[in-house]
Amino acid sequence: MTSKPVELPSDLASAYVALLAEREALQAERDVAVADAANWQAEAANAQAMLSDTAARIAHLELRIEKLKRELYGQRSERTVRLIEQLELELEELVTSATEDELTAQAAAAKTQTVRPFTRKRPVRKPWPDDIEHERVVIDPPTACACCGGSRLSKLGEDVTETLEEIPRRFKLIATVREKFTCRDCEKITQPPAPFHATPRGFIGPQLLATILFDKFGMHAPLNRQSARFKAEGIDLPLSTLADQVGHGTFAVMPLFQLIERHVLAAERLHGDDTTIRILAKGKCATGRIWTYTRDDRPFAGPAPPAAIYYASSDRRGEHPQKHLAGFGGILQCDCYSGFEPLFDPQRKEQPITPAFCYAHARRGFFELADIAKKARDGKKGKPISPIALEAVRRLDALFEIERAINGRSADERYAVRQEKSKPLLDDMHAWLLRERDTLSRSSEVLKPINYMLRRWADFARFIDDGKICLSNNAAERALRGIALGRRNWTFAGSPRGADRAAVMLTLITTARLNDVDPKAWLADVLARIADLPASRLHELLPWQWKRLREADKPADQQAA
Repeated sequence: MTSKPVELPSDLASAYVALLAEREALQAERDVAVADAANWQAEAANAQAMLSDTAARIAHLELRIEKLKRELYGQRSERTVRLIEQLELELEELVTSATEDELTAQAAAAKTQTVRPFTRKRPVRKPWPDDIEHERVVIDPPTACACCGGSRLSKLGEDVTETLEEIPRRFKLIATVREKFTCRDCEKITQPPAPFHATPRGFIGPQLLATILFDKFGMHAPLNRQSARFKAEGIDLPLSTLADQVGHGTFAVMPLFQLIERHVLAAERLHGDDTTIRILAKGKCATGRIWTYTRDDRPFAGPAPPAAIYYASSDRRGEHPQKHLAGFGGILQCDCYSGFEPLFDPQRKEQPITPAFCYAHARRGFFELADIAKKARDGKKGKPISPIALEAVRRLDALFEIERAINGRSADERYAVRQEKSKPLLDDMHAWLLRERDTLSRSSEVLKPINYMLRRWADFARFIDDGKICLSNNAAERALRGIALGRRNWTFAGSPRGADRAAVMLTLITTARLNDVDPKAWLADVLARIADLPASRLHELLPWQWKRLREADKPADQQAA
């Protein structure tokens, strides 16, 4: 049985009308499909926000239960204290994540017309202290009716938004007033638009929010300690409230993190390293990692501003740096961690990365066997100093002495000095290491640092032929130093998402410091301006651009000073 052919119009006008009708039907189907996809995404985002909010509520109730038990039965053991602190940290991470998911759901719902965004229920704020300083800021009222242009305006009322802001060593409550006027000619109500606030309803000012973020991620002060400090100063900001503000802050600065990430990965040469970080997962702590990749062209007088990017991971598997550097194709200065090796494979699909290994790591192996001060402290119990290790340290120190003299010069100048002075020393050291290795037994302790260098000699010697390469990986190690010092304060990250959040904020704070910018002042200005700034001007908030623009705005006498 055959179907009848489709009947087509016989004249051109009818065919044209039929074609237009078919195109309109197809476009309508596409619009419905796009709307349905947006609705599904918004519903999924709302569901995720509801789950995060539920998890935060459960954690909050568990914390209250443990505190009530402690009040009822007294202090039973130190374990109870540690449990409460652990629950407080979990609550901090969950509330911050719930706020981020709420903002994501609102952004997804804004793309639809039928899905209502999920809004978290927040605790009722307690009244501010009576003795807190007040400041009234009145926005200039309109001079003419926006509807008819009439000038006969009379005040109808006003809306007041109270924002808690921090002034150095004091707090003040800013009441932003938007007066309402009605036109006596057309009865149209006129009112200035609401100003932007760093957080919804202007609850926390940008300066105070920057203080909270900087103290947590830059000074390593956990939110529970910040809450106790605020309470001692007469301001009641509970842990959950501070965590909520951290969620707003990290969500707001994410575009800057992405800009810094692109800037760092566009470098010709990077420093890469990692350090341990304990991450709370399912009631126990796992040893995760914070990775940093630092762009610092100042040693060879490069014009690009310095910056550092951080990432977090739950372990030290090689797949993490391979993912981080998937789009990078320059020189990577690092230690000899095996996880980097697939990046150096010439058969790599992407552009292979060129390794340049760190002489500070190589020197450390020899120095441990030649540490005269340590041997003197150990006395007779200490092992004798290795003369081979002592000589290796002396030769390596001669190379570092040359590097100190050419630090900050151009790449061509560094290359010329290295060819003249460093290359003969390095060639002589290579031949010396080969001779000494042949005389050592397999059980010799100094054999390990010798083989560490000889097996990778080509990658260690690469600095001779490239003036951009540094002799050590100290730039990355300096970027990780703050984390190592801060671990004693915050002990561990409350969740994998908390570790990722720390990586984002460390990226911003460390990059500001590398550019001699006060991170706290910069963050305050960023949080005050970022929402109103067009995407095409977002680069103006990068630390080096921000510094340059502020210096350009200074009077000539201040610039000279």
